[in-house]
Amino acid sequence: MDLASWLSGHWLDFFTTLLGLLYILLEYKASIWLWLVGIIMPALDIYLYWSHGLYGDAGMATYYTIAAIYGYAVWKIKDLKSKNATAVIQEQKHKDSMQIKHFPKRLLLSTVVCFFVVWGITYWVLVNYTNSSIPVTDSFTNALSIVALWALAMKYVEQWLLWIVVDAVSCYLYITKGIPFKAALYGLYVVIAILGFRKWIQMMNKEESVKNN
Repeated sequence: MDLASWLSGHWLDFFTTLLGLLYILLEYKASIWLWLVGIIMPALDIYLYWSHGLYGDAGMATYYTIAAIYGYAVWKIKDLKSKNATAVIQEQKHKDSMQIKHFPKRLLLSTVVCFFVVWGITYWVLVNYTNSSIPVTDSFTNALSIVALWALAMKYVEQWLLWIVVDAVSCYLYITKGIPFKAALYGLYVVIAILGFRKWIQMMNKEESVKNN
């Protein structure tokens, strides 16, 4: 097979990979535009993953599309509240603004329980209703991605730690399933997630400093 034919067979993989690079760059900057890219990219990924037998990931892509709409709405509403606040209610403005923050300890147990429940349900669906050859890891990344995407919508800085795990496992899965561009993208995601965690820590500390002054 020549290069042109190979690229023709992987064009969707390549295109969504480019969108993925744009997405992670916007996430790194904590830009609200990440959610718009996050709507388009997974919508295309649904077909890509399904055609390669990654049924769990195809289902997750559907979830990502819907969740991105939710994430955009949450960030947009919080930003509007912050911008419309007056000097008289400056303290309330800080309270309402969508700031980067640590994951609250009070939610840890319930989040872990939800993760295992979703992992189990997803595994059961893959085993009983698809011919997935990797139901354990496929369902694992799906369940952890659900938690990570929710944490991103809430602007919890620890969401980056979850994505490091998801991206590393996904990189391996895409290599084994013959989706090379996505595999390379998720390998890069691991590195960017580490840098993103450090970046968000700095941004969070800066926001706290401005808030306290």
